[in-house]
Amino acid sequence: MSVNVLRIMGQEALNETMNITFPDGTVRTYAPGTTGADIAESISKGLAKAAIAVRIDGEMSDLSLPIEGDAALEIVKREDEDALEMIRHDAAHVMAEAVQKLFPGTQVTIGPSIENGFYYDFARNEPFSTEDLEAIETEMRRIVERGEAFTREVWNRENAIAFFRDKGEMYKAELIEDLPESEAIKIYRQGKWLDLCRGPHMPTTKHVGTAFKLLKVAGAYWRGDSNRAMLTRIYGTAWRNDKELNAYLTQLEEAEKRDHRRLGKEMDLFHIQEEAQGSVFWHPKGYAIWQQMEQYIRRRLNDAGYKEVKTPQLIDNKLWEASGHWGKFRENMFVVPDEVPSTEEGAPVFKGEFKKLMALKPMNCPAHVQIFKQGIKSYRDLPIRMAEFGCCHRNEAHGALHGLMRVRQMTQDDAHIFCREDQITEESVAFCALLRAVYKDLGFEELEVKLALRPDVRAGSDEVWDRAENGLREALKQAGLGYEELPNEGAFYGPKLEFHLQDAIGRTWQCGTLQLDFVLPERLEASYIGEDGERHRPVMLHRAILGTLERFIGIMIENYAGKLPLWLAPVQCVVATITSDADDYGREIYDALKKAGIRVELDTRNEKINYKVREHSHAKVPVMFVVGQRESEEKTIAIRRLGSKDQSVEDSTQAIESLAQEGKPPY
Repeated sequence: MSVNVLRIMGQEALNETMNITFPDGTVRTYAPGTTGADIAESISKGLAKAAIAVRIDGEMSDLSLPIEGDAALEIVKREDEDALEMIRHDAAHVMAEAVQKLFPGTQVTIGPSIENGFYYDFARNEPFSTEDLEAIETEMRRIVERGEAFTREVWNRENAIAFFRDKGEMYKAELIEDLPESEAIKIYRQGKWLDLCRGPHMPTTKHVGTAFKLLKVAGAYWRGDSNRAMLTRIYGTAWRNDKELNAYLTQLEEAEKRDHRRLGKEMDLFHIQEEAQGSVFWHPKGYAIWQQMEQYIRRRLNDAGYKEVKTPQLIDNKLWEASGHWGKFRENMFVVPDEVPSTEEGAPVFKGEFKKLMALKPMNCPAHVQIFKQGIKSYRDLPIRMAEFGCCHRNEAHGALHGLMRVRQMTQDDAHIFCREDQITEESVAFCALLRAVYKDLGFEELEVKLALRPDVRAGSDEVWDRAENGLREALKQAGLGYEELPNEGAFYGPKLEFHLQDAIGRTWQCGTLQLDFVLPERLEASYIGEDGERHRPVMLHRAILGTLERFIGIMIENYAGKLPLWLAPVQCVVATITSDADDYGREIYDALKKAGIRVELDTRNEKINYKVREHSHAKVPVMFVVGQRESEEKTIAIRRLGSKDQSVEDSTQAIESLAQEGKPPY
């Protein structure tokens, strides 16, 4: 046992001690300089063997680092949820070592842990391919088996830069050069291999385990800058055990089958092309889904007391400067110069002299404040709930674009509630109830709520932020919703609630938000006349349920694997004839369905009925009405449901009425 073992107060006089508080409230006294490993061993040898790290005052730390003063301490074991991030971080280091051993001359750049896994970006003359992954995995397993200790060193800045430059590691040298002068240069070794890293790490490479898998290869610009070198990124996943790994790989396989981009093509819903990157070309069937979603939300909002507005796409940058968005989001905005025209030599040209700059709006909130400011508002007028299906544009990086999930042109189910401070709780509780009802209608029962608190860079005083954060806490309490707090994750103008829904295969999606804002009304000088006859600032609640229609439709497609609920299906029914003798009867049924409000298609092609059934099933049509000579004579319909091999025969009038009733939206 170390010389820094536990000393119980009263056993001997100590010149200097420190108090370590454990999660159960127990306090033990140790000598300063005692490590996390020493403390674990002082409790039990079993705990010392199981420990991989410690959390000191909420921050993860290496077991081997000395603790110099009083602290709250939690010992982290490999089976703990907290261990996953460290397993993945260490797996990235193991992968980088394997790559450099197998492919000499490769430069390592940045390799973090991410949700469900890790990646590392490599600089190499010849990019990696998926065929290389198996060899890298095999070498990773050898490194894990060796069980090399992770050891931490602090280097002199200039020595570190020179070391990596001499090795040909120019990217690492650049990273060190860009670190703040006050930041220590930390190097972690694993055997003979080393890397620049803030840490922490587990005790050895063996603690990574073997429940990992390399997944894919992709391109990535150095530091996300499209003007800089293209690197090769290798993605992997790592888990605590094989059961977790296999469950995740199964989920990935299922997610691949449900990919909205593939289903969107198969179902003829939409496409995206190079000439309009990040913007969606909605086909008639896809736009039918869009319209149903928009109409459903509009009905919900109307009944909840929202008034719908429409605001401009192009707005002078002066408004964005006043709101604070210009300084915060300028690089993500599409800016349009308003130039001075010249007609010299008979043709309109531009001198490049700018009167002003205009920007395509990336959000709707400043425009809604402008509507609020028209005319004098009284405290009796509040709350004012202002909604807009606002088309917004954000200059997302090309590499970040992903089907409907990440776009440059988006339409939000956006709304802003202007209210008095004493109305915050009531309005927030009402919104939470509305959001939960909508998600339930759309098939999402599981919901997690997170409260994102003040970031380091923010507008407004601490006193304002205290009021805003406590207002949302009280609303969640009254709404009966449990929540998790997320420090430093709020918007720059206020804290926010994030609503995370869970889909059919267990993935979570953050869609709905409620953001409490005292700052923007102040910046844009919005006011109302209070009961005292004086001007007061309204509180502004920024809220969305779906988030953006594009992304939410993508989530819906994947959640239902394309088999959308009947009310939302772009084609609700296909009338398919068996023989040409039944074509007239098929048209009769088709007309009756259209009259009943059903989105229907008629298929009288000269093809076998089994071929028609397969084709329309592949397109995810939920119901087929099959008619032949017999059905024509008996005025019946053979009904086939998507995913079922059975069929039922019903009276045509009754079948149409039942389908029309079944196809009604949930609200």
